[in-house]
Amino acid sequence: MKKALALLTMAVALTACHQNPFLQEWSTPYGIPPFDKIKTSDYIPAIKAGIEQQQAEIDAIVANPEAPTFENTIAPLELSGSILSKVLGVLYNVSETDQTPEIDAALEEAIPLLTDHSAAISFNKGLYKRVAAVYHADQSGLTREQQMVLKKHFEDFEREGIGLPDDLQLRLKEIDNELALKTQKIGNNILAESNAFKEKFGISVSEYPTAMTTTEDRELRKAMFEAYTSRGHNGNENDNCALIIDVLRLRAKKANLLGFETFADYQLADKMAGTPETVDNFLSEIMKAAVKSAKAEIYDMEKIAGHPIEPWDWWYYAEKVRKAKYDLDDEQIRPYFKIDNVVKGIFTCAHTLYGINFELLKGVPSYNPKVVKTYKITDADGALVGIFTTDYHPRSSKRGGAWMNNIREQYFDAEGNEVRPIIVNVGNLPEYLSVDDVQTVFHEFGHALHGLLTKCHYQSVSGTNVTRDFVEMFSQFNENWAFQPWLLEQYAINDKGEVIPAELVSKINGALKFNQGFMTTELAAASILDMTWHELKLGDFADVKDPAEAIDFFEAATCISMGLIKEIVPRYRTTYFNHIFSSGYCAGYYGYLWSEVLDKDAFSIFEQKCVGQDGQWDMDKTVELARVFKATFLERGGSEEPMTLYKSFAGREPDSKPMLRGRGLIN
Repeated sequence: MKKALALLTMAVALTACHQNPFLQEWSTPYGIPPFDKIKTSDYIPAIKAGIEQQQAEIDAIVANPEAPTFENTIAPLELSGSILSKVLGVLYNVSETDQTPEIDAALEEAIPLLTDHSAAISFNKGLYKRVAAVYHADQSGLTREQQMVLKKHFEDFEREGIGLPDDLQLRLKEIDNELALKTQKIGNNILAESNAFKEKFGISVSEYPTAMTTTEDRELRKAMFEAYTSRGHNGNENDNCALIIDVLRLRAKKANLLGFETFADYQLADKMAGTPETVDNFLSEIMKAAVKSAKAEIYDMEKIAGHPIEPWDWWYYAEKVRKAKYDLDDEQIRPYFKIDNVVKGIFTCAHTLYGINFELLKGVPSYNPKVVKTYKITDADGALVGIFTTDYHPRSSKRGGAWMNNIREQYFDAEGNEVRPIIVNVGNLPEYLSVDDVQTVFHEFGHALHGLLTKCHYQSVSGTNVTRDFVEMFSQFNENWAFQPWLLEQYAINDKGEVIPAELVSKINGALKFNQGFMTTELAAASILDMTWHELKLGDFADVKDPAEAIDFFEAATCISMGLIKEIVPRYRTTYFNHIFSSGYCAGYYGYLWSEVLDKDAFSIFEQKCVGQDGQWDMDKTVELARVFKATFLERGGSEEPMTLYKSFAGREPDSKPMLRGRGLIN
């Protein structure tokens, strides 16, 4: 009876909201969201209808009188919530690319609804009982992918507190609600502070490194540095200090409720690294090697500068050293890396290595038609691989940085039909790119390939649904192709139609290891800062009276403890560390370096097997090995344990030496 009433209620809601695009079938090409028909006012009604739909689906699973099996419990659980998937795939994307007060208000209203709904599923004892019964039964009849899906659902229940008494489950739900709202606010504040930085200096935060490289006025560099590194820490309406202490305290509380000593322990329990101690030791070794290299870089800069180097001097004098050592500067490079040509480069690379084709689609719906481009991707047989959207140029409504989003993930529906993904790459890039910018485009497209090429049956393990310390392997692996001569000659072309000269290519590749002491130090420092914050115990926050003062003291003490030199600051300081306070990388930022060990080791196998004694790539061997890489990793998603996949490709565990060598930290 309850199920019938729930379905009736949902049907009434759907009828009342029949004009809402999210509550209708999409007849658009390839199921692209009808962005031209979606209004901000559609989101909340669609979310409410989606919650009702999924709850009815969950109720039906729980009420099933048959004994629990994968087919009658896990499979329908995987397919539940189709309306929510549609609306959230769009909302989360536009909230980051085209933020408005109305979108913010919709998110603020949606977050408690979604958090409560998520908690209702996580604490559904009837559902857990069925999932646990399947998990503890004989799994020999399941595919390996099904076993991984089952394991994920069972462990998610355990990690979310299904075993807690009702009063503690209620407290956990309250904590998750608070965290969702506070982390959203932190992200909004960072965007507001970044826009204020642009208003003051006339450059976006993504242009900051370039400005620091080219600005001769030392006092102006200092002013830009101080403004950039104090974002979220100015005592104004966008100040993040109190919010961050609240978030850290709440995370520590959540970890304690779930039986963990610290939030880092909780986060690492289901990752490749496993424990905070493993991560700390890993980062410590990298930090030592990086600082040693950075000190040598300081010596070279001070010879040119004639005075001690300060943090606001680094970019400027590093560029002078690069010019002196390699006769190379960004202004020589940029004309050959127009953004449209670099996009051609990533497509050419993917076509060569993985056999996929790209077609620009015109006249299809887009969330920002002026700047967004949409492509249809097919395989060698013409079958649809997926839809890929690019949104590279900065605007004030877009958060800083670069990222990949899933608007729709790949999976098989209840009728056995495959649903192919819709993937977005977003950036904040100029028209003509630096070496770092080019690497960013290849990096994010590596994530996109991971999402596009997947061939899984279940959403929860398809594409990029892998652990945080594994997912960056594929983005960083793709960067390795960016400056290979065989590819550059096909896309690095200036406006006169001239291909980048071989001499300049040689200089670029020679300079790739340049300044890596600095780059690695600031990255490792940010990773250590992240870990150290999240290794604090709940009691450590008891005496915090002044959040700003506490953050300053903690940062200073942590930097001393890690051996950070005064000339370098962490890549992100606490109050604008979007990855860990408004994204999913809390106690996980180390994943970039951890994954780099995997990606550089995997690429070293390509170099060993595919590069001849003359230094030239054997493209037949390269393509053959790339197809193995695709089948082993990119098609498998999270359908197998990461280390198992890696060993099946490499024939051994990963070796860290190629990563350290690639950064010039060892010979």
